[in-house]
Amino acid sequence: MTGSESRFANGPFKGQTLAQAWQVMSPEWTGTDVPRSASFPLLVKFIFTEEKLSVQVHPDDAYAAVHEQAAGGRGKTEMWYAVRARPGAGVMVGLRPEVTADSFRSAIADGTAEGCLRHVPLREGEAIFVPARTVHTIGPGLVLCEIQQQSDLTYRVYDYGRRDAQGRSRELHIEKALAVMRFGQQSGGKMEPAKVQNGALTRTFMAACKYFATERWESAERFETASSSEHFEIFVTLEGTGQIYFGAERVEYGPAQAWLIPAALGKIAMKPVMRTSLLRTYVPESLDAARRELARAGLAESEISRLVHT
Repeated sequence: MTGSESRFANGPFKGQTLAQAWQVMSPEWTGTDVPRSASFPLLVKFIFTEEKLSVQVHPDDAYAAVHEQAAGGRGKTEMWYAVRARPGAGVMVGLRPEVTADSFRSAIADGTAEGCLRHVPLREGEAIFVPARTVHTIGPGLVLCEIQQQSDLTYRVYDYGRRDAQGRSRELHIEKALAVMRFGQQSGGKMEPAKVQNGALTRTFMAACKYFATERWESAERFETASSSEHFEIFVTLEGTGQIYFGAERVEYGPAQAWLIPAALGKIAMKPVMRTSLLRTYVPESLDAARRELARAGLAESEISRLVHT
């Protein structure tokens, strides 16, 4: 949805790809504190699973900067929000504490790699944080909204022996994966959100890290908000229909849309026709900046410490 080739459906960049527009966006669009990079910093997409995805891991920035310059030199930290989840659906995130590099290599060879991972049941409305270097896979029966660094670096370590119509298996990247994979103490997993009621708007704070901060908004009635001069925002509409008002303008929104909210847009009103649920995400200037925004929203220090991932 916010890939480089995604195109603007309306506004001054209508018809342009996000990659084209990003190169010429002024601070009124990007914000004063968003680090300028070669590509748009956030990738938002939907994932639909009807079978298990491969067991894989993503490198962090330090490894990618040295070994993956041709692929952009950026690692990949991500989160998944469960838009839909069939009964019994789940994901696997992180390794069991007893797993070592040698035992995991052996498990790959004998087809038991999945048994080395921690299983996490997942229901609609729950979210998973997956920091770089955390091995993971996604099970069937899920519709996920994924928010991540703008990077496509993936090291596949196990693919259940699957082959294509020509009998070829997909490439594995075992040595690179083992070089970056986090063993021992794990991080990530299911998030413990914090909820705040602002009039008609319910804000559920999911997670914040140096790459993105994300929360879910829900309302059946009109509510108002305002953009931040420090950063652009992305609204991903999950459910509902209605109108967005800004200045003298009005636009219609519906499910499964991504709206880029310019930093200098100012006051915004949303008027749901049908009860609306959306994800709001942005790139914070720093972890301290993310903490300050959470504090302004009314969260306690204990909640902030739980939500901010270093």
